[in-house]
Amino acid sequence: MTATRNIYLQTVPIEQAIEEIKSRIDRTALAGTEIVPTHEAAGRITAQAVYAKCSSPTYHSAAMDGIAVRAESTFAAREGSPVSLKAGQDYQPVNTGEPMPGFADAVIMIEHVHQADQQTVHIEAPAHPWQHVRRIGEDIVATELILPQNRVLNAYDIGALLSGGIFELNVRQKLRVRIIPTGDEVLDFTTRPSPQPGEVIESNSQVMGLMLGSWGCEVTRVPPVADNEQELTQALRDALDAGSHMVIIGAGSSAGTKDYTRKAMENLGEVLIHGLAAMPGKPSLFGLSGNTLLVGAPGYPVSSVICCEQVLRPIIFWLGHIRPPSRPTVQVSLTRSVPSKLGQDEFLRLSIGRVGEHWVATPLPRGAGLITSLTKAQGMAKIPRSSEGHPADKPLTAECLVSRDELEQTLVCVGSHDNILDLLANELMDQEKPITLASTHVGSVGGLQALKRGTAHLGGSHLFDPDSQDYNFPFLDKYLPGVEVQAVNVAIRHQGLIVPKGNPKKISTIKDLADSQLMFINRQRGAGTRILFDDHLRQAGISSDQITGYDQEEFTHMAVAVNVLSQTADCGMGIYAAAKALDLDFVPLARERYDLIIPAAHMQDPKVQTVLALLRDGDFQNKIEDLGGYETQLSGRIMQPGMGLGT
Repeated sequence: MTATRNIYLQTVPIEQAIEEIKSRIDRTALAGTEIVPTHEAAGRITAQAVYAKCSSPTYHSAAMDGIAVRAESTFAAREGSPVSLKAGQDYQPVNTGEPMPGFADAVIMIEHVHQADQQTVHIEAPAHPWQHVRRIGEDIVATELILPQNRVLNAYDIGALLSGGIFELNVRQKLRVRIIPTGDEVLDFTTRPSPQPGEVIESNSQVMGLMLGSWGCEVTRVPPVADNEQELTQALRDALDAGSHMVIIGAGSSAGTKDYTRKAMENLGEVLIHGLAAMPGKPSLFGLSGNTLLVGAPGYPVSSVICCEQVLRPIIFWLGHIRPPSRPTVQVSLTRSVPSKLGQDEFLRLSIGRVGEHWVATPLPRGAGLITSLTKAQGMAKIPRSSEGHPADKPLTAECLVSRDELEQTLVCVGSHDNILDLLANELMDQEKPITLASTHVGSVGGLQALKRGTAHLGGSHLFDPDSQDYNFPFLDKYLPGVEVQAVNVAIRHQGLIVPKGNPKKISTIKDLADSQLMFINRQRGAGTRILFDDHLRQAGISSDQITGYDQEEFTHMAVAVNVLSQTADCGMGIYAAAKALDLDFVPLARERYDLIIPAAHMQDPKVQTVLALLRDGDFQNKIEDLGGYETQLSGRIMQPGMGLGT
């Protein structure tokens, strides 16, 4: 029998989905309340108003070390005309926090007391009533309100509650959430597996679980369940029987023949929503079993995060009777225009930094399966479903995922990719004042264009001009007219053909690529590596039409190497370091100069100066050479036109 595909119900906007779910859940009945010890209640939510059982302080007490007196007895004291006081009659020594004697209503600090003899003191300034005295109930008065209902308790609150005699209190129960990963191809990370082709290590449950835990939920996870309707239904039934307030089934919510989440929900409840008008996050699924919320989270990591962040987060805080904490925002300019589909909200992950007086943001890769786009993201922005995209020259509101200080310490690099940038990013984070390197790989020409627009501090470039035999300078007037820049060398690197271990196709020269049986993987248009490759084709008299795969593009040297490693391509043009990193073989073709192009306006930026210092540091140069295929004799030097490779 042929399996049938699910059919999406009508996708709905996120706001509509949230309101639909809220309208169907009885939040009062879903999660009750419980009594917990006050000292263990930080982070919990008060279920009712809390009133003091005792005052704080519970007695009049001295607020300073000194002597307790009747203020009235000191009124005549003046400088040069002191008043004498007798111990036990007019005053009594007290220390901070001690109860006040019954006769006294003021404290004179010990520094202002002149000891005449063992029984007599002189004072030269009068005390006023209740001077330096903590009166009964100064902080808290018995029976008064300490905290209202629906308050998230912090450390200070716990101190106030204990001071008011509250040793236990009524708080809202934590939402109990069970996460059920699914998929025949999904491996349980707890077994520390080594995935084979077609297998993936399950991690979404931990991402979602930690997010929900930070929002006050109590999260449990079960081992992955196979793509089987009966097994998934039983796992869902077990979660319901365990008293879960919310059950999240990871993956299986899409429209494939092996996606059983919707069927399991229908077996034990009802489906409310199947499909969000959002990218990523479209395959999200929501239902109910009784009063328990059922969630089908998409299998792709970024989609599952959008499902949690945009839908579950506001619902969880609503169930807790509190407002979600707001995040700071900044107005950014995108480093490039971004298209999007009408009718769907699109959530962009962004790297953000201040360049000059403006915040600039570079869109990170948009694939729903790219969890590293989340680890690199410093901000998130939404392109509304009413728009077909967002232009680079129009401000966009971005929600910050990191602190403002971290954004200020972000160095924006847009241009050609090189493995040294990863090494540099790690070293910059080890500085006394850590610096985040936000590196975007758009090729050398793309980097120069970003510098022209003022959306980057610096850009990696290795553009070679065959006529002058020089690097980068012949292109600066064309792409950066009127912009004063410096070219600082990072390294001389070795470019060539990346081939599988053992070079099974015996590729030795560029001419071998004209064999139609060989599959090539290229770099993107505007990349210096592609320009270098085209020059080698020209010298060899080979047309790009003769290269099978010439139009297949990747944006980094490592991506080219991965294509070769996975046998998607027989070879690709790239640097030796990428081949070495993946234990591939390498056919050298050229030495070239890889520079950072830096506008003069940014040369004195402390972040840029830190980069220059690292490039000139001998230990860092050794680390560059350890990557393989690099020479550092020019590293950190400011280059001049005509220097070529400096030899």
